[in-house]
Amino acid sequence: MPHRKKQPTKAYSKHYALGLGFHGFHRMNYLEWGNAKDFAHQETLFCVHGLTRNARDFDYLAGKLCDRYRVVCPDVVGRGDSDHLLSDEAYNYIQYNADMNALIARLGVTEVNWVGTSMGGIIGMVLASVAQSPIRRLVVNDIGPEVSRDALMSIAQYIGKSEEYASMQEAEDYLRKIYHEFGPMTDDDWAHMTKYSTKRTEHGTYKMKFDPRVGDAFRDSISYFNVDMWDTWEKISCPVLVLRGKNSSFLTEAVANRMLECGPETTLVEFDDTGHTPTLRNDEQVDVISEWLAGD
Repeated sequence: MPHRKKQPTKAYSKHYALGLGFHGFHRMNYLEWGNAKDFAHQETLFCVHGLTRNARDFDYLAGKLCDRYRVVCPDVVGRGDSDHLLSDEAYNYIQYNADMNALIARLGVTEVNWVGTSMGGIIGMVLASVAQSPIRRLVVNDIGPEVSRDALMSIAQYIGKSEEYASMQEAEDYLRKIYHEFGPMTDDDWAHMTKYSTKRTEHGTYKMKFDPRVGDAFRDSISYFNVDMWDTWEKISCPVLVLRGKNSSFLTEAVANRMLECGPETTLVEFDDTGHTPTLRNDEQVDVISEWLAGD
């Protein structure tokens, strides 16, 4: 029988912040985990998901760490319960960075610890590289300053192209297919992901909570060259923890080792039987983050 586990049942509250783009304001949904009475004397832990994912990916991590941190998990615009933008050109890192800055300002804090998975890690690296950055400690989950064009094209084949599904099981089968590198994932984890990645349509079918135009914008952004952000990496001054799935198609061993040799003070931890990305849904992965954040 497959291994089963319960998701943490700690309390969270839902909120939204307003972001501003060229086409006006948009609502950005975020979850805040923990007891509001404790926030004044707790550090803030900011968790940002990957390109095609949403805030609920951090439920396990947030439930484990919200006794020690004010944990904030946003849905990046176009994903989850956040608004969809009016054009595909509006989905870009300038907008994402501006939205995260607006949310940090709304929280009323001057420092945050950052956990970023894939796209969330890129946003974190950019924000950590600028003068007077609010990022105190940065966790980058299976992404680096260099990403191959082949890796990007592998996502381009499916992003924003999902259809409607007759049942939750059909939707789960689709997610299992496109996220086959994710690890660890139990049957309960797949069910949790499916529940919070889909919504019921008026026809009784299920569709992904994701704006297809994000996929169009992503495909338009791919050039003939690898992504190269080594300049950005060199400008980061805060300590960095790099998490890597040993079978990752996005963060190669060579890039991870180069990250240790240049730029900020960096710690690398790798996980067996995991590709892109470590899902932060078990104690092994979450404990690595917890212990590192608590360090000097």
